[in-house]
Amino acid sequence: VQLVESGGGLVQAGESLRLSCAVSGRTFSRAAMAWFRQAPGKEREFVAAIVWSGGRTYYADSVKGRFTISRDDARNTVFLQMNSLKPEDTAVYYCAARTPYYGGTVSNRALYDNWGQGTQVTVSS
Repeated sequence: VQLVESGGGLVQAGESLRLSCAVSGRTFSRAAMAWFRQAPGKEREFVAAIVWSGGRTYYADSVKGRFTISRDDARNTVFLQMNSLKPEDTAVYYCAARTPYYGGTVSNRALYDNWGQGTQVTVSS
């Protein structure tokens, strides 16, 4: 399984970015997919997740209402739309996958057995 993130960059506070995570190597009919982020000197933290079967979504409180996770089944791609970005959103963003997913806490990074290389998001004030 290979996860490849893209879409990071440098933006000003209040602007938007859309991250993409292209998945290859396995079908994801029973996967849980998530985005995590890690700022310098901090632990990697949960941002958002989507369960492929049924499409249920989950968000960290810090991004709820500003970020949206979605998927494109035809392209085996997961997106993270980030609006109203803040300087505190600055981090390396990682895509993660758990497949097959039969349950468990989607915000727990130990759940995931596949990770991308990360993409840098920098928000200036």
